[in-house]
Amino acid sequence: MKVSLEGEKLILVPYMREHVAKYHEWMQDQALLQATASEPLTLDQEYDMQLSWTQDPFKQTFIVLDKALVVGEFVHGDPHIEAMVGDVNLYMNDLDDTQTAEIEIMIAETKSRGKGLGKEAVLMMMAFAVENFGIHVFRAKIGESNIASVGLFRRLGFEKTFQSEIFKEVTLELSVTELKREEFHRLTATVITYS
Repeated sequence: MKVSLEGEKLILVPYMREHVAKYHEWMQDQALLQATASEPLTLDQEYDMQLSWTQDPFKQTFIVLDKALVVGEFVHGDPHIEAMVGDVNLYMNDLDDTQTAEIEIMIAETKSRGKGLGKEAVLMMMAFAVENFGIHVFRAKIGESNIASVGLFRRLGFEKTFQSEIFKEVTLELSVTELKREEFHRLTATVITYS
């Protein structure tokens, strides 16, 4: 069973094998590697990574599709590579605290930045995580130089909890209260389940 999430401006679809070549192309950009604190991988390593992410119960990854770029009618289960603009990830790695997860967003396509897609993708992922995984605290670790991403999370209500001088990274957190949980339920995201 697979799930995709449809919002106002975007659609979140599972990270499929068909997405890997374009994702790999993005990750050749030095600025994106730095902004995401990533290491360059070969295409074969990227295919291995995609497979491991889809099989890891402690990770949830969606590819962000810009609805304005979808050619023809959107079909759930199709990769719609033409509309790929980024990804949003959730890591539930703290086995001692199953209600906390780390969240990441990347809008890789410059033509799709500044349109509110990052904000919508983060909110949709958070709503999905609250509803499906019982997550109550979200954490974002962002490089200090990634001012746009730090600003996005601050505007969403995340507060700085730690700054690493060694890694040049800031950690921001947001605790989901009942009030915020109600806000999440008002999101326009539609969850589509298909096989």
